[in-house]
Amino acid sequence: MEFTLENEILTVTVTTSGAQVKSVLRKCDGVEHIWQADPAVWGQHAPILFPYAGRLPEGKMTAKGRLFEGLAAHGFARDMEHALVSHSRDTLILELTDRPETLAKWPYRFRLLSTFRLEGHTLHHTLTVENRDEEPMAYGIGFHPGFALPFDKNHSASDYVLQFDSLESPLCLGTLPHGLLNGKCYYLGKNIREIPLDDRLFANDSHCMVGLSSKYLSLTEKGTGRSVRCKIEKFPYVLIWSMPGEPKFVCMEPWESLPSQEGGSIDWNEKPAAAILAPGESRSTTLSTSFLR
Repeated sequence: MEFTLENEILTVTVTTSGAQVKSVLRKCDGVEHIWQADPAVWGQHAPILFPYAGRLPEGKMTAKGRLFEGLAAHGFARDMEHALVSHSRDTLILELTDRPETLAKWPYRFRLLSTFRLEGHTLHHTLTVENRDEEPMAYGIGFHPGFALPFDKNHSASDYVLQFDSLESPLCLGTLPHGLLNGKCYYLGKNIREIPLDDRLFANDSHCMVGLSSKYLSLTEKGTGRSVRCKIEKFPYVLIWSMPGEPKFVCMEPWESLPSQEGGSIDWNEKPAAAILAPGESRSTTLSTSFLR
């Protein structure tokens, strides 16, 4: 099922499948800013990552004395149907709660609320996690929105840059070859404000940046200033990713947790977590994305 949010600037479509933003149309020029999930390239729009972000060693974990195997990257929330809580012209709330399908992959009782709210040229997406279990619950969480390129037929991917709002020397955590932390680090640049897009940037998969001082990361069109701007302030990790070759989309991904370590423990309580909630406790995090002209 799909729901629409709308104001004088934007029309936003959200699907209950995965609680994903499926479309953001800018009314002044008709530009579609969300990747349209071409399955031949990447079949997602803007998945949410829960109850963990990244990969587990060999897709395994142990929790509550049980072994869980065959677990996909980024958890299960992105692949499940979320239920409607409420809908108005500018706000939508969806929820996912534990059920037999989730307990077979992660043995905790929980509630995950996805709140989408339009405010001018900005879409706020808040994820609220509630521990409904009888014991403390560790979890990981992240956002993974894909933004379509180019903004129009007169431009190509090389006309865009990823832009910080302050000078950065982006330090990245190594995750090759299996998407797990390998104990190595590298710099994506030194004393830079922009990362140019080209067909080499994502040749080896994503880049996980840590310790950024910028408040915003933007996908900006050179010469016009048109941009998609994500507020990354307070997120400890920010990933950028696309498929190898000339980018048809770029994901800007603020995360609050990390993949597991290569060769590390599969014990759930030893995995890097966004938070550990006591029974009955809840916690929220928000990604605010602005579509600017």
